[in-house]
Amino acid sequence: MIPFNRFASTITLALTLSVGAQAQSTNLEKDVESYFLQALNTQLTTEVADRNAFTNAPTCITHLQQSIKNKDIPHYQEMVWKAWQAANRTLKEQKLIPAEPLQNANQASWDLPQGLESNAKMPYYYGTKGTSDKPLPLFLYLHGSGPKAQEWQNGILLAKSFNDSPSSYFIPQIPNEGEYYRWWQLAKQFAWEKLIRQSLAEGAVDANRLYVFGISEGGYGSQRLASFYADYWAAAGPMAGGEPLKNAPVENCANIGFSFLTGADDTGFYRNILTHYTQVAFDSAQLSRPLSADQQPIFRHRVQLLPGMQHHIDYNLTTPWMRQFVRNPYPKTVLWEDFEMDGRHRSGFYNLQVLKRPSALRTYYDMSIRGNVIALSIQDVRYTTTEKEPQWGIEMKFNRSYSAAQGGKLRIYLNDKLVNLNKEVTVIINGKKAFQGVVKANLKDMINSCVEYYDPYRVFPTAIEVSY
Repeated sequence: MIPFNRFASTITLALTLSVGAQAQSTNLEKDVESYFLQALNTQLTTEVADRNAFTNAPTCITHLQQSIKNKDIPHYQEMVWKAWQAANRTLKEQKLIPAEPLQNANQASWDLPQGLESNAKMPYYYGTKGTSDKPLPLFLYLHGSGPKAQEWQNGILLAKSFNDSPSSYFIPQIPNEGEYYRWWQLAKQFAWEKLIRQSLAEGAVDANRLYVFGISEGGYGSQRLASFYADYWAAAGPMAGGEPLKNAPVENCANIGFSFLTGADDTGFYRNILTHYTQVAFDSAQLSRPLSADQQPIFRHRVQLLPGMQHHIDYNLTTPWMRQFVRNPYPKTVLWEDFEMDGRHRSGFYNLQVLKRPSALRTYYDMSIRGNVIALSIQDVRYTTTEKEPQWGIEMKFNRSYSAAQGGKLRIYLNDKLVNLNKEVTVIINGKKAFQGVVKANLKDMINSCVEYYDPYRVFPTAIEVSY
């Protein structure tokens, strides 16, 4: 995806620049900024026109090119990110309001694309708790499914009471009730990606300390968002929810903190049973894959049914637990079930970018990097429902079967945190060598990865493209 929406247009600019890091840097930065601005404008004017445009936007590819010496990589990464920040400042769109103290209850609203949801206006509170001379953690809080005005007011009261200062909060109100009272639908995906893009480009938020959590309907939503956008979160914390795991694959939450608290007696829509299934799935995943390729714990979770409690639980337990986690943007083991959410797939996850999906099925990527060898298992995933409750037709449990995927194309972004860029890199896919050679740093991959991820930590200096 781009994390998000891929840009349909490309911009061709002829460059005749010297290789030195300082040469013509001002002109180059302006060229990169111009590309970014045109790409962002394309997104806002065409790719959000309707559901089809949003879900099927093609991959962004820049024609800006320049080879870069390894010693100059930090300079160019800084330049690309500054150009991205400048393009975002120039872009004509509704901006985040300044983050003043949360106790002031400052609020604004975003108009979400009509092509994704009619009359979708999202009011929000945005503010800070406490002070710090460093960028602040950002908590995204999703409210429950009662009358939306009251739920939104409750959200800011809760946020001000939680013991997680210093921090910043984005507290949205659901735009529409009824069938659109879901935090994972397309218009809301647009909002989360805009929030991530603007807050990271603005620079006051710590890109490695983003958190999502919510209560009841917000618990369902945050469980789905945890799995769909796991490469952005340091941790996630659904409460009083319970999604069937087909909607939020556990494997995607490798490398982040995951807290899930539900009342043991919360029987509505089988929330306690589905929370238990999630607990079993996380425990099983941890047992089967305790450590990553670089010997780090993969699954760090707290999934509990709280004794004697029904739908109302102690909400104060979640954010202090989450805020101890800091994202690793470069895990050497990545587990990703590429699933659709409201008909839309991600096109990128951590350092992977899908250029061509191998089939209409879900795809499961299991990547491990040891030394300079990147081993990938890429499989088609088929679900079979094994338990379905009779009243609402909720699919409760599933079996999954896997088979080797064929016909796909993948871009693997790399930096010196993942491999030694001075040595040969080998890529093995499903047991077969797909690439072997030395990779070279270049401007094109920095620009493409910046557009793909919107992330200051993922301006990757090089990439390998492989077909399988």
